[in-house]
Amino acid sequence: MASLLSIVEIVTYVVGLSLVLSKLNNVWNIAAYALGYGAGIYFGTWLEDRLRLGLLNVNVILPKTDESKQFAETIREEGYGVTVKNAQGREGARLEFEILTPRKREQHLYSFIEANNPDAFIISYEPKFIKGGFWRKKLRKRVQNQNRNIE
Repeated sequence: MASLLSIVEIVTYVVGLSLVLSKLNNVWNIAAYALGYGAGIYFGTWLEDRLRLGLLNVNVILPKTDESKQFAETIREEGYGVTVKNAQGREGARLEFEILTPRKREQHLYSFIEANNPDAFIISYEPKFIKGGFWRKKLRKRVQNQNRNIE
């Protein structure tokens, strides 16, 4: 699907750019092209934010306390996969929690972390490749369900 959309995008880009370059003396052509380009970026960003496809890896760093040790179980009870690591920060021992979540649940996760640990240090990024672990069964079930829906 992404490949087909990119073909449409490039054709639109080339045709629009050729129209503008062939008539550089008309400022309205340049303005229309610039506005169209900006609107395309805006709409694409808006659409991606609404669809929220894919997974997100969220790292949460907390001071190592009895409460923070229990945090992993609390997150797991919410349905998230969590890996806990011992870490050392400038101010002492820390626990680092790697949490994998669907992007659709991103805001829920941030709110949950904030409610339980308002001073948490949070970093998130999109992983490019995932294999095995907690998500293996969930992803396999999702593929099986999609195959059933196709049939």
